[in-house]
Amino acid sequence: MKKGNKFIRIFLLPLSALYGIVVSVRNKMFDYNILKSLEFNIPVISVGNITVGGTGKTPHIEYLVSILKNQFNVATLSRGYKRKSKGYLVADQTSTVYDIGDEPKQIKQKFNDITVAVCGSRVNGINKLLSGEADKKLNIILLDDAFQHRYVRPGLSILLIDYNRPITKDFLLPYGNLRERAHHMKRANIIIVSKTPKDLKPIDRRIMEKELEIFPYQTMYFTSLKYGNPVSVFGQIKKNYLLDEESEILLVTGISTPRPLFEYLQKITLKVEHLVFSDHHNFTEKDIELIKSEFHNMEGGNKVIITTEKDAMRFQDLEFREVLEQLPIFFIPLEIDFILKDKEKFDKQIINYVTTNKRNSKLHS
Repeated sequence: MKKGNKFIRIFLLPLSALYGIVVSVRNKMFDYNILKSLEFNIPVISVGNITVGGTGKTPHIEYLVSILKNQFNVATLSRGYKRKSKGYLVADQTSTVYDIGDEPKQIKQKFNDITVAVCGSRVNGINKLLSGEADKKLNIILLDDAFQHRYVRPGLSILLIDYNRPITKDFLLPYGNLRERAHHMKRANIIIVSKTPKDLKPIDRRIMEKELEIFPYQTMYFTSLKYGNPVSVFGQIKKNYLLDEESEILLVTGISTPRPLFEYLQKITLKVEHLVFSDHHNFTEKDIELIKSEFHNMEGGNKVIITTEKDAMRFQDLEFREVLEQLPIFFIPLEIDFILKDKEKFDKQIINYVTTNKRNSKLHS
């Protein structure tokens, strides 16, 4: 770390202490029922993190959808980060990132047969879903990024922790990356350690459980990332595109933690250039011209632009997308894999929770 950065970070410590006091007071107000946490008589699963930055929420929510949708009517509810619309909105196939945000659009595009809704207030959003404004009677609601949203008390709370960023060694914002102190993970029923090395051994699991001080009522699982074959962003290239050691890649990302994808591509070819934008970046015409220029400046006949699925959602809705449509641009699908034979146990726990909890359509005002 540069000396100047160290100097600045030292001055962030008092702000972290102040932030910690505010968060602790807020949590105590919920703990003592001064601020109300509402329960709904429908299975509600919350998926969230205790840190800022990517832990893989969207692929985990997509996995939950995939194991539930054939047995239950599923809805996802998020606030729709960086959307330009307001209030409650149910997505359809014409919804754009400006209507619902990039992550809800990605889920709707992948699972058109489920209900995808956005609302700034999770309580209002659930009430509207239960009041018949959804297109079907729902059996389960998945809340995105709701671990700190304590106005709703989920029936099952899933907390994601990045294996590469141990929360027990982190600090509160803004000095560190913690949204709240690590001991608040006690609210979670399930803890998933994401982005885990595929060769993790059982002894590593026991070490992690000890470090995190897992409670008896909590279950811990481990997942790793699994990248798929490139998919055309605009669908104009129908054939499969396979990367190899001769590929020359311009990687364009606007996500919080692009390094795993960059390292994955580097294992395929050493010819990888990376244009980095901020998380949920709103691409401008100038940005697109930069991408086009960088691509044309690359040498070789086997060059391609690679991006993430989330960035692809934003590229698809650009007013000036025709510039990109002329280029070979693909996204890499991302899925999760359970390791240490966790998949069957996890699936069973989720299905059992939804099956044994009955919907009563209880609304709150």
